[in-house]
Amino acid sequence: MSVASVLTAPTPTADWAERAGRIVDAIAAHAAAHDADDSFVDEAYALLKAEGFFKALVPVEFGGGGADVAEMCQVIRRLGAACGSTALAFAMHSHLVAVAAWRWRHQAAPTEGLLKRVAAEDLVLVSSGGSDWLDSGGVATRVDGGFTITARKPFSSGSPAGDLLSTSAVWADPDGGPTVLHFAVSLKAPGVSLMDTWHTLGMRGTGSHDIVLTDVFVPDAAVSGRRPQGPWHPLFHIISMIAFALIYSAYVGVAEGARATALTLARRKAEDETLPLLVGEMENAFATAEMSLERMILLAETGTPGAEATNRAMIGRTLTGRAAIATVERAMEVAGGAAFYRATGLERAFRDIQGARFHPLQEKPQQRYSGRVALGWDIDG
Repeated sequence: MSVASVLTAPTPTADWAERAGRIVDAIAAHAAAHDADDSFVDEAYALLKAEGFFKALVPVEFGGGGADVAEMCQVIRRLGAACGSTALAFAMHSHLVAVAAWRWRHQAAPTEGLLKRVAAEDLVLVSSGGSDWLDSGGVATRVDGGFTITARKPFSSGSPAGDLLSTSAVWADPDGGPTVLHFAVSLKAPGVSLMDTWHTLGMRGTGSHDIVLTDVFVPDAAVSGRRPQGPWHPLFHIISMIAFALIYSAYVGVAEGARATALTLARRKAEDETLPLLVGEMENAFATAEMSLERMILLAETGTPGAEATNRAMIGRTLTGRAAIATVERAMEVAGGAAFYRATGLERAFRDIQGARFHPLQEKPQQRYSGRVALGWDIDG
């Protein structure tokens, strides 16, 4: 399938799931090759761009597709069943757009300019948020008219095709102490380098390379937010509420694809006493992943950001991830020895699903956070 054959203009009434259905077979056809040679899923990104997905979450008022988070979660899940790397990288772009749109709608935040640019220029956004989180990383130095930034940002998914890096760095504010500055920088700006570091266990096609910033100038006007380093900030409650439903849709998609493959292989086997038990375990795990993801999506669509919403999102992140991993593990057992061969795709799914362990808040920090919320203790303690 060529990019030209699927090129259509997005509309406010687009059936995004149907659009995804038009391209998933072509995306799946390249998934194993990108996994084998650690290369970026460039064909998939071209198809996603041709179908208008990178501007799908931009409000119609700004020239976007007007999609909601639930629709994009459905799309990402479908992509995940075809190619986990495509789904995860696209989710990282999508959560940045979704958060910007939420802040514009609910807080009258000045994100209109970014949203209009994403729609008009079909920009691909890259996030360093997972590696930075509350403490951030890198050094911001005060200069005339702005700051120079020196930093190394790992896990920058989608970076080979990215246009803007949404990131942060720490400024030693002489009055306020360590202060995290949030800003976006062009990946083509002087001093920005992409390092070929993404050689990993799984999700090999995401292009989540390190991005190195060396004395990159960021003008004052480009600093979109400032906060104290370390403590929870209202922005991160918004991110937590929205982003993880999109991100973990990719992992549920990987689990869904593995389940389907395992069932296809199992139906060819002779009946025995253990096979239905293994399949039943797989079904329980997958149902748990689906149900916890559904709760995350509902929270993203209807929740109010705050410590409790973050708590529910992070519990959902742990439960969804744990159940998705268990689904793929059971799928390997259901398929039996065939799962050990790369040709089935289950070996790749097993490696890709391990990525669910590593997004913030990881399981132990999440449990600590949730325990403090339940006890009524300060979440920053």
